[in-house]
Amino acid sequence: MSAPSTPAPPGETDGPRATPPGSAPRLTSARAITWARRRKALADFWRQYRRQSAGLVGLGVLAFIALATLLAPLYTDESQLRAVNAPGERLESPSGEFWFGTDEVGRSILLQVIWGARVSLQIGIVAAVLAVGLGTLVGMMAAHYGGWASWLLMRLTDWFIVLPSLVLAIALVVALGASRFTIILAIALTSWAGTARLVRAQTMSIEGRPYLERARALGAGHWHQMSRHVLPNLMPLILASATLQVSSAILTEASLSFLGLGDPSTVSWGTILERAFHAGAISYGAWWYMLPPGFAILAVVLAFTLCGRAMETVLNPRLRGAR
Repeated sequence: MSAPSTPAPPGETDGPRATPPGSAPRLTSARAITWARRRKALADFWRQYRRQSAGLVGLGVLAFIALATLLAPLYTDESQLRAVNAPGERLESPSGEFWFGTDEVGRSILLQVIWGARVSLQIGIVAAVLAVGLGTLVGMMAAHYGGWASWLLMRLTDWFIVLPSLVLAIALVVALGASRFTIILAIALTSWAGTARLVRAQTMSIEGRPYLERARALGAGHWHQMSRHVLPNLMPLILASATLQVSSAILTEASLSFLGLGDPSTVSWGTILERAFHAGAISYGAWWYMLPPGFAILAVVLAFTLCGRAMETVLNPRLRGAR
């Protein structure tokens, strides 16, 4: 007769260990672990960002302007932007009905500033994203491949750096025609070179780190190295550069529109200033026609600059330690 089997102590069975009731399942997949790390990094970033009072002010201003422009169809009438539907008289001073006064045909300045924010912000953000994306691509390729490719890309970058960006943008808009697409293209093509220089220097620093050398030794290709190892380490620099680039793009769009090269079918802050100048608002003393779009440009540029500086401080350990 065989001896009766003794039950195994708890926790020493050969089968898979069951998850205790009420406990959370373990993160076993690589994707789950990656997303957990990203959430933790985002939480750490926000905790550090909240300590930057200037950055919070800039973020609050941007949030207010974004809500005002996105919700504009709910509390304003876009049809009043047309001259035939102008509700006021010519160059009325600010009043209870028209807080910022009216223009030369009786349209509300406040209404134009609100709807002009959509165009100015769209052009600034899209042009900045394109410029930073192009600069990142050129800088990464120049640093990663080296040799004649790096020499050629850097000479092209130097050529764009020494050229006056506003003059080149004017030439491109005149050659391609004044439209929203050509303005975005002109701004992007004239403002990517600085980002390319920064990205190239940072990429060369990353390329010499041990984990990238180990990836090359294990047979990682160019795309794997650049997408999995180089680009994630460049993202802090890219985000800070993109935030600062938006303010520069908005100023360039306002300059082009003030010179009469804006999209004539849309209203932006630059076109408002251009119309005020040609309507003789300065000689007439209609200060309410010039100041609101100018202050709007100043507020947005300052807000993006504050956010960009705060992000740079948070993402750069040296600056964070110095402050």
